[in-house]
Amino acid sequence: MALDIQGLGMQMGGSALIGAVIGFAAKKVAKVIAIIIGLELVLFKFLESRGVLSVNWDALTNASQAAADQGVQATQTLVETFISTAGIGASFAGGFALGFKRA
Repeated sequence: MALDIQGLGMQMGGSALIGAVIGFAAKKVAKVIAIIIGLELVLFKFLESRGVLSVNWDALTNASQAAADQGVQATQTLVETFISTAGIGASFAGGFALGFKRA
């Protein structure tokens, strides 16, 4: 069985490129979500100051912390899965990290 270097290089290069594109898009989406959440919190504070609604800030903080903890666990599991798939997964993960950093 001969090792197809060109085919392996194409797979790894393609995986890295796809990973970079997905990483770039993920960071852009994360920024948009962060802006939306920030605007929502400002709106809550404004409406609370006008007496329109009452916000339980402790419950909101606890809920956001729980969601952040779940997100970290999901990300760690995803990264472990990509790394465990050897060359193609590693090149995808590297491309993802590069795309996420460059966004």
